[in-house]
Amino acid sequence: MKKYWAIFKTQVINSLAYPTEIMWRSMAILIFLWVFTFLWRVAFDNSSTTILAGLTLHDTLWYLMLAETIELSRPRFANTIAQSVKDGSIAYLLCKPYDFLLYQLSVNAGDTVFRLILTFIFGSALIWGMVGAPPDIWGWPLTLVAFSFGWLINFSLTALIGLAAFVVEEVTPFTWIYQKLIFILGGMMIPIDFYPPWLQNISKALPFSYVMYGPARLFVSPDLERFATLLAGQLAWVAVLGVLVSVAYRRGLRRLAINGG
Repeated sequence: MKKYWAIFKTQVINSLAYPTEIMWRSMAILIFLWVFTFLWRVAFDNSSTTILAGLTLHDTLWYLMLAETIELSRPRFANTIAQSVKDGSIAYLLCKPYDFLLYQLSVNAGDTVFRLILTFIFGSALIWGMVGAPPDIWGWPLTLVAFSFGWLINFSLTALIGLAAFVVEEVTPFTWIYQKLIFILGGMMIPIDFYPPWLQNISKALPFSYVMYGPARLFVSPDLERFATLLAGQLAWVAVLGVLVSVAYRRGLRRLAINGG
């Protein structure tokens, strides 16, 4: 595993080669959160209570801050794999003395680190100024663990889309569909708590909510029982998706046609 750790560290260092670009990308969260703040203030002002679906305005905006942080920092490498299939460079990657999937995991984990940190800092600064201090800090380590396993679930789902390029080459429609599923069933745009019961049940049974909703909800309502339930679900999905990715990779290799040169 030393070589994958080395790849991870190298990618972290490489991501610092363009600090201005990373900073501007991370600051995009300010635009989204500024809009969300005014939208949700109107929603709460027009309601007859300060608590909606178990969440206050303070909780909702901190939830959305972390959800946006997760969304803006998650890896998007499916189209990169597809492009490498189209131009033939995938052949060089597959011939390297390392596992292709673990290489992708190491590279994308390295890309995530500073983007995650900066996005969280910018988003937190804005929401802190708008609605007050963040949730109890004792829950942050639990949230970090939940985020990490959610990241693995997202990586696995994105890898499945990327590996589809071994067969169909063009995966942009799949990435678009996945993004919309994350937005809606993952609870990025609206906390799942605000959905009708039947849609809540569907959303919470699917892996998308374990990427976005689970960690963000734990962040605003840190609780050991909630954490244990979330972690159990995440581990189950990591195991299931890990098997699916492994199978898809082996079968995809048999159908892969190398283009270019």
